[in-house]
Amino acid sequence: MWHPLQAEFPQQQPLTGFLRGPSEIKTGEAIGIVTCGSGCIRPVKESASGWLETAFYDPRKHAKLVVMGRKNGMPLLLRLAKRGEAKAEDWPNLRSWLLESDAESFDLLATAASLANWQEQHRYCGRCGCKTQPRNDEYAHQCPRCHLRQYPRVSPCIITLVWREDALLLARSPRFAPGVYSTLAGFIEAGESAEQALHREVEEEVSVKIGNFKYLGSQSWPFPNSLMLGYWAEYQGGDIAFDGIEIEDAQWYPFDQLPELPAKASISRYLIDSFLRWKGVDS
Repeated sequence: MWHPLQAEFPQQQPLTGFLRGPSEIKTGEAIGIVTCGSGCIRPVKESASGWLETAFYDPRKHAKLVVMGRKNGMPLLLRLAKRGEAKAEDWPNLRSWLLESDAESFDLLATAASLANWQEQHRYCGRCGCKTQPRNDEYAHQCPRCHLRQYPRVSPCIITLVWREDALLLARSPRFAPGVYSTLAGFIEAGESAEQALHREVEEEVSVKIGNFKYLGSQSWPFPNSLMLGYWAEYQGGDIAFDGIEIEDAQWYPFDQLPELPAKASISRYLIDSFLRWKGVDS
């Protein structure tokens, strides 16, 4: 029997006051603008959030911006950065914004980043090659020639904490910050269930077998458009082995001898912390 968890992952809760999707905006109405592109968010010094610019809606300036939705009644718009703008002005990267934000800001930034990536990469129809046009009633682009409608891409992934009675299996990728170890993750392939992907990814990455899955929650992760489905998985057998390329190290760590862990805002850290709470271990 699984012990009930005492705390839910923040992203499982509704985003308070945020209504997603396009809406009609009146001239002169107060708006918020997020500018992003090339994996970066433009900083706004005078903003309390550090990234949300405020203005009044002017159709001549703002009509072509993507409407993300409304936050507490105020329209939030997305402005795509010009090519090279983020690098030239040395904007902070998206990952740093996300990992330092609260749950509400995380959701808004993840939405902006996902929509920006979609806008940048899906400007033409995948069926006939014609330039697409944005719809004003939903997150979608439509081809004026063949009428194919395209929606922002969401790629489901599994992310799992593998455990046994005395330790957690943690690994590190060359992409991680120095010293940080985390849980295992990977994309769900076409035709797979999430549970099949769990078996495959863990065996591919560290060569062990798992079972007794427990789903804990999900998180949008816009690198570039992932939806992370978080699990615990119990070790069933095998010795750790890895390729040294995608995974550069993986080890069993006793509960009281853990390495440096991911940031608190990430679902990987939630999987670890919630497990330690279940085991009665301070994280």
